[in-house]
Amino acid sequence: MVKDEKNVADANEAKPTGADLAGKAAKAPKSEQTRTLILETALRLFEERGYDRTTMRAIAKEAGVSVGNAYYYFSSKEHLVQGFYDRIAAEHEAAVRPVLAEETDLAPRIRGVLLRWLDVAEPYHRFAAQFFKNAADPESPLSPFSEESVAAREAAISVHERCLAGSSTKHDPELGEILPQLMWLMQMGLVLFWVYDRSEGTGRSRRLVERTAPIAARAIALSRFRVLRPLVRQVHDVLVEFMPGAASRGAQDVRSS
Repeated sequence: MVKDEKNVADANEAKPTGADLAGKAAKAPKSEQTRTLILETALRLFEERGYDRTTMRAIAKEAGVSVGNAYYYFSSKEHLVQGFYDRIAAEHEAAVRPVLAEETDLAPRIRGVLLRWLDVAEPYHRFAAQFFKNAADPESPLSPFSEESVAAREAAISVHERCLAGSSTKHDPELGEILPQLMWLMQMGLVLFWVYDRSEGTGRSRRLVERTAPIAARAIALSRFRVLRPLVRQVHDVLVEFMPGAASRGAQDVRSS
């Protein structure tokens, strides 16, 4: 617990302030500054007006760029949201580094990874439901399981791969491809709960992490026993079938092994 509190302090100290972001933006190439400006403007308008009622033309006007320039950087509103997904994934990857560098026990590592995601996502909680209405549509490119979301999805899964690989907890090597994907699906469940969490400071979401991280770590530790391996594979196959695209990597290898 002391380590986790220290990690929280480190993450808070490392978290960039508005002045830090402004300074970085000023040093970035002009093209990157323009891209960031358009994305920041879009996120603000999504919050103020709602996703459906915000047009690319309105975003361009508010950002002070031409419509053509806005489309140059983001081919559609959906592409803008993908830019937001990529940002969250990058910020999360940076936020978990202290946790993964200092912790070896799997339960604190899982807890740290999920709590850091909540920290990173907190500024966007007020309008997360705006995105979710569209992301919940399986045909929408905003779905976390869509082809358009593959970069952010792969980045998130890679965090769980590192979480597992650097842990002292033993697991069956044959399940190495499955487990990070299942851990990511656990994170997606947390995201859904968080979207609808109206408790003070999304405290219930944080409590959910505290309660489930040890359970997940224990389940992973037990997965090394051959008697439970068929059950893990059955769970994986059910998720693949009913949540298309959720765990595509390694699926063929698992089925053929």
